[in-house]
Amino acid sequence: MFRMLAVFLLIILSGCIQNTDYKKVEIITNQEEIKLNLEVADTFEEMSRGLMFRQKLGESEGMIFVFDKEKMTSFWMKNTLIPLDMIFVSENGTINEIKVDVQPCYQDPCETYPSKYPSKFVIELNANYTVKKNINVGDFVKIN
Repeated sequence: MFRMLAVFLLIILSGCIQNTDYKKVEIITNQEEIKLNLEVADTFEEMSRGLMFRQKLGESEGMIFVFDKEKMTSFWMKNTLIPLDMIFVSENGTINEIKVDVQPCYQDPCETYPSKYPSKFVIELNANYTVKKNINVGDFVKIN
């Protein structure tokens, strides 16, 4: 009986533990180079989950969504507990759009946030991080 319970718990816990990849990313502005440690979302499942249910992010932490090619994208904040900034980045690394202080969605239907331009990457950070660090459209993102 104990052995069966242990196997059952192992199966349940293995579904909760994620093999998370992180990427070192720098945003180069006119004033500084900002170093970030971003969780990578590059599968459909990771992108669908995004930062849902997270209660906090570290100061220089967030998530980078990596698409197969540049394309129009759309995001929402369903089940996201913290407000975020969204940085849309072209294939050549140029920031082409920033959405600041996007608020969580607590009730359906949730608002969607489509990109204005095709993007290869989207970075999500704590709300107002882009304002605090003076990150602007036209700045460059270096992905190591």
